[in-house]
Amino acid sequence: MGDSFRHVPRTPPWSALGFVALSPSFRLGDLRAMDPVSALPLLDVRVPDVYQRLDDTSAYDFLEAIRFPERARHLAFEVFSRSFFADPRQLSAAEMALMFHIYFLGSAEGLLFDVPRSPYPAALWGPLAGYLERHGAEVRTGSTVEHVAPARGGGFEVAGDREERRHDAVVLALDAIGLRSLVARSQRLGDPAWRERVARLRNAPPFLVTRLWLDRPVAPDRPGFLGTSGFGGLDNISVLDRWEDEAARWAARTGGSVVELHAYAVDPGAQRTAEERQLVEQLHRVYPETRAATVVDVRHEWREDCPLFPVGGYADRPTIRTSDPCLVVAGDAVRTDLPVALMERAATTGFQAANALLERWGLRGQTLWTVPDRGRAAVLRKAAAWAGR
Repeated sequence: MGDSFRHVPRTPPWSALGFVALSPSFRLGDLRAMDPVSALPLLDVRVPDVYQRLDDTSAYDFLEAIRFPERARHLAFEVFSRSFFADPRQLSAAEMALMFHIYFLGSAEGLLFDVPRSPYPAALWGPLAGYLERHGAEVRTGSTVEHVAPARGGGFEVAGDREERRHDAVVLALDAIGLRSLVARSQRLGDPAWRERVARLRNAPPFLVTRLWLDRPVAPDRPGFLGTSGFGGLDNISVLDRWEDEAARWAARTGGSVVELHAYAVDPGAQRTAEERQLVEQLHRVYPETRAATVVDVRHEWREDCPLFPVGGYADRPTIRTSDPCLVVAGDAVRTDLPVALMERAATTGFQAANALLERWGLRGQTLWTVPDRGRAAVLRKAAAWAGR
């Protein structure tokens, strides 16, 4: 069974209603069996109120409570929980509800994917580094930071690569593992309560990205991106030569195709070579024409650098500001009162961290735009308020 967002209306709340009406995953009997009152909090998601309501419930238990159709969960909600690299039983329902708001009810662009035409180093990171350097910044992506310590007279000493340099302020923009590790090595940084909160940060399970260069194209009707469920660990398939110029040039030159496979929330105890092999086998199930293709080249990338947003964990997350006004934190694990998640949360908290420092120096920071911080339809907000009485 396949679903698509292609013909779903873009204007909330018609986007959510159109999705239900057009999707073969929703059957009339399933919808009748749902508990609409329990589902009403989804209609008016507010930050941080949504965490007060739903953070102590897992995404799985919330869907069970509202009796959401089993057949439709993979598309409507499991894709959100898997995007957090977490099993729905471990993920806070508040995070899942926030994603529902961002995608369906908070934004007319939530169902659209915006991707660069070129690989990220060429399209984004290289030009951004060049912009910063032209404004006097020094970009050192290969440097190691051993520890950070408050300096006598103010500021911080940052030690790494056999040198120690003083800085007026520090932004700790790290993944959960990096932040935990650096704070543990920087014993004078922050106050004890903050250090304990950082030490309690947890990582999501590892994930695998496999890129295959095949000697022939996939079928011409294959979409550029396909989310999957029920195919082992395979979560999505991208045909990169459909939208990335580097892959398109290679495919045009060789007559082949470039395919990328993602597997999220892999069992930490899994045998990695077996997972890599099974992921390719699942590709053959979904796109049978790839069975006959020869793999010209392959890259398997394993990562374990995403935070886990566990049930009841919101209040314990680090915030942007710390007890030291010159020490701020940014990243997808950081708590913010704006309706953002994942990469958008990392970028947004980066701006907020910079704004907090600029404020100390009397400078105006960056204005931030997000999707609305509450449900867009007044009638739906009233219904959700009635359910929360």
